[in-house]
Amino acid sequence: MSSWIERSVTRGILTSRYPRETATDEELPVTARAPRPVPGAPPSAAAVSSCPVAAISEKEVDQGKCIRCARCLPNGLSFTGPGEAATRSRAELREGAATPPGTVGSGAPLRELGRSLHVFLIDVGSCNACNLEVLALANPFYDSQRLGIFFTNSPRHADVLLVVGVPTAEMVEPLRRAYEALPAPKAVVAVGACPISGGAFAGTPGLAPVLAELLPVDVFVPGCPPTPVNLLDGLLMLSGRDRRSRGA
Repeated sequence: MSSWIERSVTRGILTSRYPRETATDEELPVTARAPRPVPGAPPSAAAVSSCPVAAISEKEVDQGKCIRCARCLPNGLSFTGPGEAATRSRAELREGAATPPGTVGSGAPLRELGRSLHVFLIDVGSCNACNLEVLALANPFYDSQRLGIFFTNSPRHADVLLVVGVPTAEMVEPLRRAYEALPAPKAVVAVGACPISGGAFAGTPGLAPVLAELLPVDVFVPGCPPTPVNLLDGLLMLSGRDRRSRGA
C-alpha cells in the first residue's frame, strides 16, 4: 500500500487505469486469486483435509467458502484463479460443479441506471477486513467516483446494498429494513466469504442463514477479503460495464 502513496507524493496522484486496462500485479497480487488444483487433476485427499472451511472436496473447489488461507498450496493447489472473480450466481463459485462458470446469473440488473451507482454499505457482522477494502475504493488510487460509483449514508438514496460480514441473528431485521428502503431498481452485492457462505464463522451459534437465504443477491464477490479490483468488478457487473461484459 505504501508504494502508491510514495508515488503520489513524488509524482502526483496516480489513479488506477482499471477497468480501462487490465489490473496490474500490484493491484491484483497472486495471493488475491483463488486456489485451484492442477488442470486435469481433482483435488487430492491431502488438499481436502487441509481446508479449515470445507471449501475443497474431491470433486470441486468452492470459491465462495475459500478464505485464502493457503493451507492447500503444499498439497497440489496454487493461486491461479481469475483476477476478476465476481459472479452473478452462487453456483458459478463452485468450480468443478455441474454448472459451468459463466452460464447462469441475472444479467445486469442496473443497466438502465447507466454510468451512475449509489452504494450503501451495511456491516452485518464482520471482522472489518472487507470494510477496509471497500473504503479503499474512495482513495485517490482507485477513485470509484471516476466510474460513477458513489457511497451514500442512507439506503433511501442508494441503488446498491453492499453487504459485508456474516449475518448475525440481531442484524437480520436491520438488513431487511435497509433492503426495503432502497428504491427500485436495486441490487444486492455479497462481499467476501462471510455473507456468501459464512466463511470462517460458519456454524457458529447466533448466526443467521447466509445472505442469499435472506435477500435476493445479484452479485457475489469472493475472497477473504476481496481486493478493491474485485469489488470494482462486481459493482460494474451490475450495470454491464465490467471488462468481461465489454468483451475485454
